[in-house]
Amino acid sequence: MEYMVSEDPLQKKLAILADAAKYDVACTSSGVDRSSGGRGMGNSKACGICHSFASDGRCISLLKILLSNDCIYDCKYCKNRASNDIARATFTPEELCQLTMGFYRRNYIEGLFLSSGVVENPHHTMELILETIRLLREKYQFHGYIHVKSIPGADEELIRRAGFYADRMSCNLELPTVEGLKKLAPNKNRKLILQPLRQVQNGITQNKEELTVYRYAPKFVPAGQSTQVIVGATPESDYQILSVAEALYKKFSLRRVFYSAYVAVNQDANLPAVDTKPPLLREHRLYQADWLLRFYGFKADELLSEHHDSFNIALDPKCDWALRNLDQFPVEINRAPYEMILRVPGIGVTGARRICQARRHTTLDFNDLKKMGVVLKRAMYFITCSGRMMYRINFNEDAITRNLLAIQERLPKEVQASISGYEQLSMFDTSLAEQWRIPLPVMREVVV
Repeated sequence: MEYMVSEDPLQKKLAILADAAKYDVACTSSGVDRSSGGRGMGNSKACGICHSFASDGRCISLLKILLSNDCIYDCKYCKNRASNDIARATFTPEELCQLTMGFYRRNYIEGLFLSSGVVENPHHTMELILETIRLLREKYQFHGYIHVKSIPGADEELIRRAGFYADRMSCNLELPTVEGLKKLAPNKNRKLILQPLRQVQNGITQNKEELTVYRYAPKFVPAGQSTQVIVGATPESDYQILSVAEALYKKFSLRRVFYSAYVAVNQDANLPAVDTKPPLLREHRLYQADWLLRFYGFKADELLSEHHDSFNIALDPKCDWALRNLDQFPVEINRAPYEMILRVPGIGVTGARRICQARRHTTLDFNDLKKMGVVLKRAMYFITCSGRMMYRINFNEDAITRNLLAIQERLPKEVQASISGYEQLSMFDTSLAEQWRIPLPVMREVVV
């Protein structure tokens, strides 16, 4: 086993540990408003992370790194598992603070995302993480965004203290089911992973109550907590994964569930072959569905079921749901409730609000909807304005699907390649069967 020694330069540690952190996607920032008040370095107002988009549309980044890639666990899917013969490195808290401040002063980052392998034991690892962020806040007066991991099995007091220094905390669920965790991560168990999530949730609730009484009380994890689920390492269906995410949102009040397409880095009989490509399109569909759960009022068992347990490769989840529920369409824009307008493909939260506000004063037509930002090339098949559709079309699943598939500029490259043989169906053509090269039910069975 190759290990780093203390004489190795900081740059080499940085290269090893920054690379080791790239498989953890559970990092984002929103809902936090920490300012230095002119007394220190940086701030985390509406701050984003790792080239992600903040709530105001900005794309911003932070230093994403592991404190250590030395780990006592031997999770079969992990690059940093104990049995892998890889270069190892561990930062001291002081080294991490100097790196973070150096990157910030050069305007490379706006904050820090800090995770770690489990060094020696969970308590020791959490102590190192706590000491790092304590030094950043108190010694270096750093007021930028900080996201850290709560280590399952660590002392609750360490996690509690870390929560007053961090803006966001996360604890990765790793695999969607208990069976998958037992198979690929025998050193971990679901109950131990859920304990920090519950502790942080209770701490956030208690802190909000304290802030109503004591206005200047320190904030506890003000940006909330998140988790990550690996997709593709185990055979769970999209329906199982989405159902787990829905339960986590309800039970633990999570801000985000992140879906990480499994990258085959280890050779193991219980894992996909090392030449297997990451299921990026499947990950993309899960993120789209997750958005529908959080902002559009959908439930997991509406989007999928035990009999229809995987997302359509060719259509986004909202379009796929609408096509399977045509009995609820078309929707009359000038009369339908807000909740139903939200379910129309091509209409987002902002567009639905604009429609409900504008129709109080006037009768809307398709030109009005276009000005409001409605994507008519999707929405026009599912709506009417004053009882009329935009075009006279065959209102059936086959005809609408054919036209939706022609909208390729918004689809991933994999989907465009898979449907490149299709031609758009004329809206006035009543003969459908002879134009289909592949029956629709067959196309639906194709899953990434």
